[in-house]
Amino acid sequence: MYKITLGNQILHASDGEKLSDVLLRAGLFVSHPCGGRGTCKKCTVTLNGKQELCCQYRVHGDIEVILPEHTDIESATGATLTDSKSDNICLALDIGTTTLALAPVDLDAHKIQQVITRTNPQTAFGADVISRIDYCRKHTAQPLFDVLIQEINSMIKALSVPTAKRMFVAGNTTMLHLLLNTDCTTMGTHPYTPTFLARQCVKAENLGINGVAEIITLPNISAFVGADLVAGLNLVAEPADGKYSLLVDLGTNAEVILFSKTSILCTAAAAGPCFEGANISQGMSATAGAITAFSLDDGIPKVQTVNGAPAKGICGTGLIDIVAELLKHGDIDESGYMEDESFEVAPDVFLEQADVRQFQLAKSAVYSAIMALLQQKKIRPADVEKLYISGGFSAKINIENAVFCGLLPAELKDKCAVLHNSSLLGTVRYACEQNDLEEIVKKAIYTDLATDPAFSQMFIENMMFVE
Repeated sequence: MYKITLGNQILHASDGEKLSDVLLRAGLFVSHPCGGRGTCKKCTVTLNGKQELCCQYRVHGDIEVILPEHTDIESATGATLTDSKSDNICLALDIGTTTLALAPVDLDAHKIQQVITRTNPQTAFGADVISRIDYCRKHTAQPLFDVLIQEINSMIKALSVPTAKRMFVAGNTTMLHLLLNTDCTTMGTHPYTPTFLARQCVKAENLGINGVAEIITLPNISAFVGADLVAGLNLVAEPADGKYSLLVDLGTNAEVILFSKTSILCTAAAAGPCFEGANISQGMSATAGAITAFSLDDGIPKVQTVNGAPAKGICGTGLIDIVAELLKHGDIDESGYMEDESFEVAPDVFLEQADVRQFQLAKSAVYSAIMALLQQKKIRPADVEKLYISGGFSAKINIENAVFCGLLPAELKDKCAVLHNSSLLGTVRYACEQNDLEEIVKKAIYTDLATDPAFSQMFIENMMFVE
């Protein structure tokens, strides 16, 4: 056995054991957006004074390790809080792929008392659901279940509220399977069949969750449109007769829903984790130092960062702004080509040509998904009453820039409404009102864009940047 020294902490590893596995076993979570394939380089640690990828490094002797500084993701929930001290409460939990949000809800006032957000510790196993499903298939789901329950218990303890009878939970379909320690691997291959879609009720003690008696998950629509989107639909208003609205969730995965009073058409856009910074060379989540906004003032870069900290990398909203500004100033042409291959956004923070290509894939997927659903219903953008935008970074998104770089249709620019964390807020509404979410699920029809020839053509065409 070899010693791994982390400050005052000593860990032990077998010869040839991966450093990442040793850290996970000790409850030390280093993000592995690529799922441990060594391609994202986001798990870099300082090892005996040198930079190493902990997912690739195998221990063959005593080592000293310094982990990267960890800060939780900044996530605006958009919640209206009450200062009541009522004991008639329940808990509402949103399990995002990247972020967890937990709130005690005053059931008398129908308002949230406070909100705690944390980074989902499962990011140590991959940035997106496919990476995590792949991990479960190669190993087991137990480590992902264990770290999630541990974090949820820590969050409940931090609330310092009376024991609640119920906790209502939303999240995508994979996240809810992992919460309930249920096999999710069947969602990783065709025909992508979940073990369950319906609302689930379980005793909290059966999952090892403290401070609450019963866990109730909201229902899902399909393998790729989960309870988080059902919660979002529960939050928004129905459009007027004969009109449609759109709900677009821009998170680690992108989901698009087109709905009217009588129908719901939904899909998942294969945008990848671009908007969470996972496959961007200096991309990062919205933690301290992440660039959230960008502009060029007489050619001089101006940035805003989380907590006003020195710029360390680029998060989703910053990426949208940077691409839009470079397009406006001719540093990126309509094909996405960068003559200089690299642009310094801030000291030691760069946007690379490969990052632009990743953004093109993501923005085309979202835009094309929106247009494909409109086409399937044979309606025009003019028939859309509202475009609701939800997701972890929706609070800081610059709509004008999102339209300029082709992420959102120009015709809907003045119809956009930001929802913040619609999953949490819609779950709170359900907890208070107990309305029938099954009505939403019954109306919903999932469309697989991979089988839609029109989408394939639109996806190719929308890769270009055209104002």
